Amino acid sequence: MIAALVHLARLSRVGIVFAREGVLGLIDPRPLPWPARAALRCARLIERPTSGDSANRLSAALTALGPTYVKLGQFLATRPDVVGVALARDLESLQDRMPPFPQAQAEAAVAAALDRPLRDVFPTFGPAVAAASIAQVHRAELKDGRVVAVKVLRPGVEHRFKADLAAFFAVARMAEDWSADARRLRLIEVVQTLARTVTIEMDLRLEAAALSEMAENTREDPDFRVPTVDWDLTARDVLTLEWIDGTPLNDQAALRAKGLDLPHLGRAVIQTFLRHAMRDGFFHADMHPGNLFVDQDGKLVAVDFGIMGRLGAKERRFLAEILHGFITRDYRRTAEIHFEAGYVPPHHSVESFAQAIRAIGEPIHNRAAEDISMAKLLMLLFEVTGLFDMRTRPELLLLQKTMVVVEGVGRSLDTKLDIWTAAEPVVREWMERHLGPAGRLEDAAQGAGEVGRFFGQMPALLGRAARIADQLDAATRDGIVLDPATVAAIGAAEARRNRWTAAALWVIAVLLALLLWQSL
Repeated sequence: MIAALVHLARLSRVGIVFAREGVLGLIDPRPLPWPARAALRCARLIERPTSGDSANRLSAALTALGPTYVKLGQFLATRPDVVGVALARDLESLQDRMPPFPQAQAEAAVAAALDRPLRDVFPTFGPAVAAASIAQVHRAELKDGRVVAVKVLRPGVEHRFKADLAAFFAVARMAEDWSADARRLRLIEVVQTLARTVTIEMDLRLEAAALSEMAENTREDPDFRVPTVDWDLTARDVLTLEWIDGTPLNDQAALRAKGLDLPHLGRAVIQTFLRHAMRDGFFHADMHPGNLFVDQDGKLVAVDFGIMGRLGAKERRFLAEILHGFITRDYRRTAEIHFEAGYVPPHHSVESFAQAIRAIGEPIHNRAAEDISMAKLLMLLFEVTGLFDMRTRPELLLLQKTMVVVEGVGRSLDTKLDIWTAAEPVVREWMERHLGPAGRLEDAAQGAGEVGRFFGQMPALLGRAARIADQLDAATRDGIVLDPATVAAIGAAEARRNRWTAAALWVIAVLLALLLWQSL
């Protein structure tokens, strides 16, 4: 009961902030029942005048509500199936920028995490250079003179997120109890995914592991690298890594002054992202210009690995083949790969689906290369697949959201950038490697290995099947016997349920008595 009251108080605050910032003005009142329409009109009485669009209003409200809601907005930007395409686009502009917490708190947090005095590790520890909802970054210097970036978790942030996520779960459960649409959108699962994402971000050792994995994957890449992690100075609440003394990718004047080839950088951004997604199945999912630098050697360097995306072998093949299908106008094959991957139910027609895909692909071949958006094409594809009962694929939505950002970065460096020409070498290389003769031989070898492992497990499987058959035979012959502890637990649960039922009836009786007494 107390938890429910706490959740109600938190949600009341959310409602007040939404009303004040004009977010409730985005709701269409026409389909609502009259009590809801009346409540909406009353709530809008406290709305303050604003000239901003929907994105500004919603962003302002989420920022005012604090770090958890900013993270929620960024997460929902990757789920157009839940909030709609238009609102997802608006939420993409939401920036995770927060005021830094005090320097003394940061220094105390670092000393506690590393279990030694701060000055014994960092003779120089500068003020925060960037601050977000979960952590902030400081520039520091080691005893040997090396300059490093030190990422520090916000004090108390875990408790704040847990409390807000508990309220999100309460709303999701309530919505799924009352609404079939909420059950279809699986709101509880959406909140669970958000909770897992935030939990990973709040353990900086996991971000260090992501950096290490990507460093191994990209060791031979010609245009990309990541900062080196200092594992000796990394803990759950602190991440220490190489300081990148490069030029931000959004500072085009500085890039030109250094004589860098901006069109080449634009192609490198696109190819780097596709290479990581298709070759490695592991990609940086927050590649906005603020997280990308160009070092002294002209290589792209990415920072902030809190949000990462993964694609399995099936998803990578799906991505490569649909891009190749659109490039070559092979719409039949593009349709078939959806069915082979199991994304579209088999009761639909491949021919009809290929026709729908052709309606998306043909217009792009009549336009200039710089007007064709790969991200927009994938978004239209996901909209069409909704008509064919394709279930939501969160990993593909994150891929599409990241592609929107990456494409924007590439086009900002070269307005004439031909996305398809830039993507074609990476897609072709993947296709030749995995779908050519060498790839088929490798698949055959893996298949043979799976068969060998299966036969190796056969004795254990047969033994387990025999035990299950004996247990079923005993159950059908003697009946199912419950363990005494199980019987006692069932009895205790039934007693608790009866007590709560009796208590509820007493509360109702008391309320009826009070109403009767007042009427007399």
